[in-house]
Amino acid sequence: MKEVTPAEFQKTVSDYLLRNRSILDVMTKLQDATTRVNRAIAKSVTYCGCIRIEAGKQEIPEDVESNSLLDYVKSHIEGEPCPNCRDIIESELGNALFYLAAVSCLLGLDMGKALKKENDRISTL
Repeated sequence: MKEVTPAEFQKTVSDYLLRNRSILDVMTKLQDATTRVNRAIAKSVTYCGCIRIEAGKQEIPEDVESNSLLDYVKSHIEGEPCPNCRDIIESELGNALFYLAAVSCLLGLDMGKALKKENDRISTL
């Protein structure tokens, strides 16, 4: 599968946005898309059962060094999505990314720059 850059993806989305150019429409569709991602994950737990969520308070010692934090924090996810659930979740994530790119296009923002800024920000933490 060919890798797609953020710029290529954003250009494809921009070319596709012929009828739905209202920022209000795109904003609400982005919100709906992220809700569908959450729903797909929840269905993986409640309907399929391929993953489980075992949540509780994260117990982190006060004197732990920041480079050791990963030894103490958990994702609360047990198991892995089955191929069917993985496919559904990836599809819903793709849809959410589409609307995120659409918001960026309509506001004249560059997703690549936003990704780089966020990557730089979190890599300095």
